[in-house]
Amino acid sequence: MITVSGLTKSFGDNKAVNDISFEVSEGENLVLLGTSGCGKTTTLKMINRLIAPDSGKITINGADVTEGKPDELRRKIGYVMQSTGLFPHYTIQENIAVVPKLLHWPVDKTQQRTLELLEKFQLPQSILKLYPNELSGGQQQRVGLARALITDPAILLMDEPFGALDNVTRTGIQEEFKALEEFKRKTIVMVTHDVMEAFELADRICVMDKGKIIQIGTPKELLFKPTDDFVSKFLDGQRLALEFKTITIKDLWEFLPDHQNTIELNVTSNKDLSTDLNVWTIMELFNTDKKVDHYSFSNPNSLNDLSQNIQFKSTSFSQLMTAYEAYKKRENL
Repeated sequence: MITVSGLTKSFGDNKAVNDISFEVSEGENLVLLGTSGCGKTTTLKMINRLIAPDSGKITINGADVTEGKPDELRRKIGYVMQSTGLFPHYTIQENIAVVPKLLHWPVDKTQQRTLELLEKFQLPQSILKLYPNELSGGQQQRVGLARALITDPAILLMDEPFGALDNVTRTGIQEEFKALEEFKRKTIVMVTHDVMEAFELADRICVMDKGKIIQIGTPKELLFKPTDDFVSKFLDGQRLALEFKTITIKDLWEFLPDHQNTIELNVTSNKDLSTDLNVWTIMELFNTDKKVDHYSFSNPNSLNDLSQNIQFKSTSFSQLMTAYEAYKKRENL
């Protein structure tokens, strides 16, 4: 979907982006991760020509982004900023309708799509007549996301989209982001300096430093197979939490105990969970519901059919931790 080749950009004597190349597949969420000044935002802005590169090439679906007018390119790409970028003197309705108006959408089409997005983001219709400063930070961010999504662009660029929010609000919107079907079918390039956020949301992560790409890989590859000391040290401060968020029940499957009378447990307790869930999520479940001392999981390689002899496993909190340690020992982590 997106190909970046030999991209370079300097500001005076500072080489903000230094000969970088990467690809983003259709439907993938690639997160550009690094400290301030590493070149990630400059890279993002070059994709939709908010900044012109000194050299290199960017293509979208094989077409060079420098072909055609910048405004036409940007109308096809959703863009979300940390500060939401909402126009303060426009109502919420006018803010959301900016791009549809430029594309000469019929008013009723814009209205229908606006109401659809408000429902998806759990925003009341009453906010449409309000101005951005009359909304909470979380509401403003949701409006910013709605504005970026209203024309259903195939590509979404996000620059520190949740950075200005408090931790509780940010966590809530991140959960909505992961769950909402609108985002699952987008090709997304996101910038963040928040390691935990990158691991939470990314399919792959591009770690940058001083304008260079240090490593691109899945969260698990970066955590367990870093290419150098920079990547390893960059993650060290949150390594334990990142391990919990990266290792899944599927990874631990062989180390979890078989459950006796597992099918009966699955039917009566309704605690059968996906093996794609990570260790962190299961730990949170134990912490949230103190009455549940075990959670069960069906074999990820079998069909979900109770008429068949399906293998189930279950775990207590202590058994989960034992399995986690056994997995790390086997993998030499």
